[in-house]
Amino acid sequence: MDTTAASKPIISIDDFAKLDLRVAKVLSCEPHPKADKLWVLQVDIGTEKRQILAGLREHVTPEELVGKKIVVIANLAPRQIRGLESQGMVLAAESEGVVAPLTPAKDVREGAGIK
Repeated sequence: MDTTAASKPIISIDDFAKLDLRVAKVLSCEPHPKADKLWVLQVDIGTEKRQILAGLREHVTPEELVGKKIVVIANLAPRQIRGLESQGMVLAAESEGVVAPLTPAKDVREGAGIK
């Protein structure tokens, strides 16, 4: 299901500025032992390594993720999902059933901020 701008409330630039969007390099990708749709990613966000759970298992393979740079929300509160902690969120685009993690157009360093 595509979402459109009309389906979300208008936010201020101050609301957007609260998000810490960063480039992360995917170091590893393993299946979640208790969830068929989740990958357990180990990522490098420049200043530290983190674990992020991503509901991308039906859409991308580990080979498509490991070694790639993706965009994550780094300041999302940690959350337990089926017994494992997720320390961020992977941003992805979705259209007509195709889901693609967002990646920078050029090779930038891990931890680079999205502005």
